[in-house]
Amino acid sequence: MKLKVLSVLPVLLLVPLLTSCTDLVLPLDCSDIYNSDSSRPSGVYTIYPIGATSAVQVFCDVDTLEGQWTVFQRRMDGSVNFYRPWDQYKTGFGNAAGEYWLGLESLFHLTQRKKYELLVDMEDFEGNKAFARYSSFSIGPESDGYRLHVSGFTDGGAGDSLSSHNGMKFSTLDKDQDVWATHCARSFLGAFWYEKCHSANPNGVYRWGADATLYAVGVSWSSWKGSGYSLKTISMKIRPVQ
Repeated sequence: MKLKVLSVLPVLLLVPLLTSCTDLVLPLDCSDIYNSDSSRPSGVYTIYPIGATSAVQVFCDVDTLEGQWTVFQRRMDGSVNFYRPWDQYKTGFGNAAGEYWLGLESLFHLTQRKKYELLVDMEDFEGNKAFARYSSFSIGPESDGYRLHVSGFTDGGAGDSLSSHNGMKFSTLDKDQDVWATHCARSFLGAFWYEKCHSANPNGVYRWGADATLYAVGVSWSSWKGSGYSLKTISMKIRPVQ
């Protein structure tokens, strides 16, 4: 009898702990993390875009334009290859402390659960900075090609290179969903909501400034520096509409 009591005791001790864990509110995005503790600095945090079983790491930016931004794409040094197939763009890749892509499936679930605005921050190799801001941003489900919905442009010096991509499905090197006769992702060595083909190519090949050897394959935002200039940094980030 004593052995039976002792074998059950550890389980009984765990019951309050398990019950308290189920009562925890898991952060959906960086705004939830910031709202629970506004003193937290920018950095890598864990969020749960889909549910308790889908924890992912992201970079939370609380230093740019009132903070609370969840970064879903970032280029900064060329350390990560962004010329990747569909399944990797769906699930995400890279390192949240550096260059990474959050993942289309996580991004879809985020933008279905809250209304978001989008901020695109960028810098050239001469130290100049600019941004583009959009008051509404969301993407559709995989069954509709993760179609882009973006509107409400505000100019922060970068100009508008994204509105022309509105309504487009996402394309990768192995999944052509653009409206051009040729394959945009393969032609411009990237992955994006290509039209025919792009005025923005943030997931293109990381190069160093102006380079005309291969046209428009770099990390570009054409309304600011032109399609032949590859940016030093670019990040795409969202936060709930204020």
